[in-house]
Amino acid sequence: MTDLVEAEPGPRIDPTERIELLLRDLRGSRGGLTTREAERRRIHHGPNTLRRRGRRTWRRDLARQFTHPLALLLWAAAGLAGAVGIVPVAVAIVVVIMINAAFAFAQERHAEQAVEALAAYLPMRARVVRDGAITDIEATGVVPGDVLVIAEGDRICADARLLDGGIEVDLSELTGESMPVYRSADAVDVGVPLAQARELVFSGTSCTEGEARAIVFATGMHTELGRIAALSERVERDESPLEHQVRRVAWLIALISVLLAAAFIPLAMLGAGLSPINSVVFAVGLLVGNVPEGLLPVITLALAIGVRELARRGAVVKRLSAVETLGSTDVICTDKTGTLTENRMRVVTIDTATGAHDPGATAGKDDPTLARVAAAMAACNNARLADAEPAVGDPTELALLVAASALGQHVGTDERERFRQRLFHFDPVRKRMSTVDADRTGRLRVHAKGAPEALLPLCTAEFGSDGGIRPLSPHRRAQVAELVDARAEQGLRMLAVAERDLTGRTAPGNREEAERDLMLLGLIAMEDPPRAEVAEAVRLCHGAGIRVIVITGDHGLTAAAVAGQIGITRGTPVVVTGAELDRMSEADLDELLAGPTELVFARSSPEAKLRIADALRAAGHVVAMTGDGVNDSPALRRADIGVAMGRSGTDVAREAATMVLVDDNFATITAAIQAGRRVYDNIRKFICYIFAHTTPEVTPLLVFALSGGAVPLPLTVMQLLAFDVGTETLPALALGREAAEPGLMRRPPRKRSESVIRTPMLLRAWLFLGVIAAILAMTGFFFVLIQGGWHLGDPTGPGTPLHHTYQQATTMTFFGMVAGQIGTAFAARTDRASLRSIGVLSNRLLLWGIAFELALAGVIIYVPAMQSLLGTAALTPAMLAFTLPYPFIVWGADELRRWLLRRHEGHTRASPQRPRLGERPRRRRR
Repeated sequence: MTDLVEAEPGPRIDPTERIELLLRDLRGSRGGLTTREAERRRIHHGPNTLRRRGRRTWRRDLARQFTHPLALLLWAAAGLAGAVGIVPVAVAIVVVIMINAAFAFAQERHAEQAVEALAAYLPMRARVVRDGAITDIEATGVVPGDVLVIAEGDRICADARLLDGGIEVDLSELTGESMPVYRSADAVDVGVPLAQARELVFSGTSCTEGEARAIVFATGMHTELGRIAALSERVERDESPLEHQVRRVAWLIALISVLLAAAFIPLAMLGAGLSPINSVVFAVGLLVGNVPEGLLPVITLALAIGVRELARRGAVVKRLSAVETLGSTDVICTDKTGTLTENRMRVVTIDTATGAHDPGATAGKDDPTLARVAAAMAACNNARLADAEPAVGDPTELALLVAASALGQHVGTDERERFRQRLFHFDPVRKRMSTVDADRTGRLRVHAKGAPEALLPLCTAEFGSDGGIRPLSPHRRAQVAELVDARAEQGLRMLAVAERDLTGRTAPGNREEAERDLMLLGLIAMEDPPRAEVAEAVRLCHGAGIRVIVITGDHGLTAAAVAGQIGITRGTPVVVTGAELDRMSEADLDELLAGPTELVFARSSPEAKLRIADALRAAGHVVAMTGDGVNDSPALRRADIGVAMGRSGTDVAREAATMVLVDDNFATITAAIQAGRRVYDNIRKFICYIFAHTTPEVTPLLVFALSGGAVPLPLTVMQLLAFDVGTETLPALALGREAAEPGLMRRPPRKRSESVIRTPMLLRAWLFLGVIAAILAMTGFFFVLIQGGWHLGDPTGPGTPLHHTYQQATTMTFFGMVAGQIGTAFAARTDRASLRSIGVLSNRLLLWGIAFELALAGVIIYVPAMQSLLGTAALTPAMLAFTLPYPFIVWGADELRRWLLRRHEGHTRASPQRPRLGERPRRRRR
């Protein structure tokens, strides 16, 4: 982020002074700034951003790389080697520590930058008045003197004084108070702290209800939030559960290694008869061989790569740990509108007392009932529809304005605001909205729209076909209810529109007084087609064992119809309304959610989302919950993965969520879960790959010790270090980029408690792949020794006839381990599927990693400087040919193991499961 200019520009401003004086001091007006003036002020004041304080310095990050458990293990090995005078080995180990620290430091910084870069995908937005028109800009471009347009759900991006209107504001960021407070342009407080001034709003707070305009008096570090940020001294990054698991494993490896080394020194001296120097060499090699140096940085990098790939797919994940959580998600609770559907509302039918009307048709436009409906749709609306500007507002309200305009109604914003006297915002609990509007004679009228079941009980009359008013009889109410159900069963969204003439010229003081004795004008049926790609995404979810539950504020029949069209429900679902859910006990809800029933929660409130999320999490499920409104934020925070809408969602919802969908598309959730599973799989793959090298690294030391020194050390500590550092890391990184295995989305979700490092993985790595690679490496060692005329116990030290043969033999061990490592890399690419099914050469990064590994091995074996440093010797073509089958033997053995596993699993699935005695299918709860 760019730092704000330090100098305080101009004289200090008192934001609580009379509004005329404040406008003068800010050189602003109620009509906002021009674009040119705003740009000049941006240069002078700097961007509207907070300077990051207390961020971990690069020195501290680098120091951490020298103190994690695996690094401490290497320090112990270096100290042990130095204590007994093996200086070259001690120096080499220190060099390895330095290289590992530099690599890990670079990867952690890369991961941190990957998460920070996501801010570019979701820049905070603000609506300001520029050049006399409302303009949507990035919040960083807001300057003092700008006029902010604030609406429900907006995150306020600067300190400002209200010019008109009143809003409810959540000040918890500043004051810690969770209850919203009312702020109004009409309130004037003098001599109170700024945070208590009722005409001021502040950066970082959120508008929870209402609309207002405000003039900005402070931005960036000069805001109240900026002053708080300036006091911050330290910011710590939370460790993800995966990183915590791996760190615990690292400590366990370190502890086991130290205990083994400490136990083997006396064993080697007393049992095998080794000298103290050889025993220490053995202990140092044992410590080094047990250290998976690349484990921590490679995991961090894999998570960061996963985050970036998800961002490219349209899912912005706000923290690394969410990637692993996505892989275990087993329940998705999704909205309908905009997530499952295109959120492109279109009014298809308007039903009034005169019948059904198509607003796009010319016939019937002179109908007085349609004219009253059109007037109500235009008045009880907060959207903006203008030719010169992009349409702004909720898709439902925009569709109503389009229909009203088609019916000949004037839908201009200025006229609507001029005649509006009172606004009662849409209430997600009441499921309705209303306004009090004056006509040109000053007569007041209430206009209301909302869910039919919420609005109809408030109606006592209906506008008749003859233009008169008639009572809304029980029979007529039943007819209207049947019509609503019939339209909803077609997947159409239903709204009722009503009005009431007020006898006086004073607007009602509260909502209850306004929304009573209404006259029904008509029903509006709107179409919002399902997204084309959602059906396939739902199919993948079902195949992956992921349950999809629809939680919507829409009519139950509409939601059920859409759910059926896209395959979420495959039979007749149980539709639970918000009222029915409220009457359920916790036990009843738990039983309902635990059953196999297909569920649709309709006319649900945000509080219902929170309750459902709690119940599912209490049952052990990993829950992804979608939401877009201010009131959805508690449920988004409570879910394991809160998913906010990037287009239609509010700033508050996006901040509360773990993941933001840039395209508001359900299919993106499925893609994110698939990517999360793939990243988690790849982490396991390279953990298996890294651990598989422990056995071949330790085996030469054990052969040396158990033979009592009769067999010379098959691999020197220096060569072991070269193998660990030089040849292992790049293939491990390549495995982190592996494509998804076939059948990835046909597996059930992993359990929340499942560890990333499991016993079968360790057995495969240490006792299968590792043992095969160790046998091959030792076979090459003895092949060269015996070919050179060596017999058990023959001396091989410097100056002896067999010394060059011994150097070739250790080099053969080194290269044999490299060849086995290549086979291990190909084997680790898949856990169950055959390598042919994913493509032998499909991972090009792995091929480049292997090419680099072989080139480095060639340098180590054939360059004279490396030969003198590491004790290697040039291998003959015959020796190289001897190692040629090694990769194929390691990979082929694992391919056979996987084939046997698939065959066993196929037989298990094919075996018929006999029903248990007395078992009956569970009844569906209704």
